[in-house]
Amino acid sequence: MGGITDHYETIARCNRCGFCQVACPIFRATGHEAGVARGRIALLRAIVEGQLEWSPELKEPLFACLLCGACTANCFPAVPTADLLLTARNEYLDRVGRSSIHRLLFNHLLPHPGRLRMAARAAALGKRTGLARIAKALGLLRFLGRDFPRAEQIVDRFPSPMLRDRLKDVCAESEPSASRRAGAKALRVGYFVGCGMDLMCPAAGEASVRVLRGLGHAVRVLDNVCCGLPPQTYGDTAAAQRLAERNLPVLTSADLDVIVTDCASCAAFLKKYPTLFGPEHPLHEAARSAAGRVRDFVELAGAPAAGPEPVQTGERMIVTYHDPCHASRGQGITAEPRRLLAALANVEYRELPEADWCCGGSGSYALSHYDLSRKVLDRKIDNVVKTGANVLATSCPACIIHLSFGVRKRGLNIRVFHISQLLAEVSSSVPSLHSP
Repeated sequence: MGGITDHYETIARCNRCGFCQVACPIFRATGHEAGVARGRIALLRAIVEGQLEWSPELKEPLFACLLCGACTANCFPAVPTADLLLTARNEYLDRVGRSSIHRLLFNHLLPHPGRLRMAARAAALGKRTGLARIAKALGLLRFLGRDFPRAEQIVDRFPSPMLRDRLKDVCAESEPSASRRAGAKALRVGYFVGCGMDLMCPAAGEASVRVLRGLGHAVRVLDNVCCGLPPQTYGDTAAAQRLAERNLPVLTSADLDVIVTDCASCAAFLKKYPTLFGPEHPLHEAARSAAGRVRDFVELAGAPAAGPEPVQTGERMIVTYHDPCHASRGQGITAEPRRLLAALANVEYRELPEADWCCGGSGSYALSHYDLSRKVLDRKIDNVVKTGANVLATSCPACIIHLSFGVRKRGLNIRVFHISQLLAEVSSSVPSLHSP
């Protein structure tokens, strides 16, 4: 990737016009120049020009960005602020150091799904028994992030069983009938299990696989590890590369037509695997091959001839849709989910104001920036309320968790679902989204 100095020409493209202010959720929440792209680019320029030295004081301005990409979408010279900050974060870690909790997560948990699942079960036990509240009161959880004691409430509960356990039964069921295959090409689909879907949104993941099978596709659940986005977002490119190396043999299997994931964040990052390995790297071609086969669930479910067979349900749903940053700006996926939702039986679709604004989830952002994430979330929930919707759909587990928290804190009668669960609701081939 190289250091931030290598990107000086890109940094210098910023003409300080300030158009990034209009679209930046953090700036709109704080009004502080340091929180907008123009301010962050000025910081990077000062580092490159030697006006600032690398030090722990740089951590806050470098890591307080959501990396949502809205600034670049609103920037005439298209300065890739998020990419520049990732480069700077990577150099910060090399020069200033890594925290012990991130070394534990990136080196010892994410590469080993079994360990990650054990950690999730331990956290679930802590919530059920009240041990988490005791530990929080004693200040024993601050090593997980400065704001973790408050951010812990974002997760209401840990679902059980987890997704991989549920999918054992789903995949053991008989293949769809030949009549379900009519009108759509049957594909050999490798289902990439995202960490968030596995641990936090198993009902949504189960609905995704059932919908894919209902469309006539043969689905194989992949034995993958974390896609690598969490360490990459934190700036630990080396850890992200190690996870990608573990996944590449799985993603390039010759007996699969496409790789599908229902996590927009996973899909966006898998498609960017070639950027982890330079053109001269021995894994570059494998990364290109894998990235070319990846499809977001919404892309496959939204194919022209691939809609589920609608059936009338008793309830009329008023549905609105939140664009995950990794779907809209990360992959350019905006029309497909709206087309799907608008076509569903018994559904009235209403467009969400500022639908593509970040909800403030951004992975683990709230663990260290809880107040900022709440301000961004409050703006999003205000807009959801304006629609009058009773169902809020999206396609990212981090968004589902954070939006559900926002709805719960307001006491709103709004259900938050992955779009696959809505497809399941109106399809005769899969169970209701009301199933636990």
